[in-house]
Amino acid sequence: MKTALVTGGTRRLGLAIASRLRTDGWRVLTTSHRADSGADIVADLSKPSGAAALYAEALHILGGTPPDALVNNAAILSGGDDEIKNVNLESPKKLTILMAGREHGRGAVVNILDADILSQSQDASPSPYKAAKRELLEFTSKSAVMFAETLRVNAVAPGPVMAPESMHMKAGENLIGRPTAEAVADAVAFLLSASSTTGCTIPVDGGQHLVAQNML
Repeated sequence: MKTALVTGGTRRLGLAIASRLRTDGWRVLTTSHRADSGADIVADLSKPSGAAALYAEALHILGGTPPDALVNNAAILSGGDDEIKNVNLESPKKLTILMAGREHGRGAVVNILDADILSQSQDASPSPYKAAKRELLEFTSKSAVMFAETLRVNAVAPGPVMAPESMHMKAGENLIGRPTAEAVADAVAFLLSASSTTGCTIPVDGGQHLVAQNML
């Protein structure tokens, strides 16, 4: 049975991804920073040492064998700038690099981005969250090249699937309706199974990024 490590995999979008992978026959290890979350691994990715501690625990659970797949889903929108950067960028990068050190077989990584960063009309001064996601998009392509011998690295960019907790967010204009968490999970499952695909980013936003680019 193949194994997948899904960060932030006990709630919201991460839960949908973890549930879909289990349905597809994966053994899924979930992570959370909360001890009461029911996650397989509790680790704080806002800390510089969080990613290494998380990966070490995953290896321990799996008897020293690296997971076959990693889904970098954990994200935060608010908090200190360093915390936002660590969770949304630095920890996914560190986990990807650790995955690339595998000795046998080719693993797969899927980074969860944000469709807002795909628009050609970018903010001159993006929020720390968007800046981190943009850098993660760039890292997705670079790491697909750097680690091609041991990893396939792709990304999914969800649109307005779920508004952040305690916030009300309009879906905005899109072409084919508001996406669902299940649609995002479908895209993740596809990329994990697409053995000849790497360096690819799939928007799951109902075409919203096309509207934003004034391509109608």
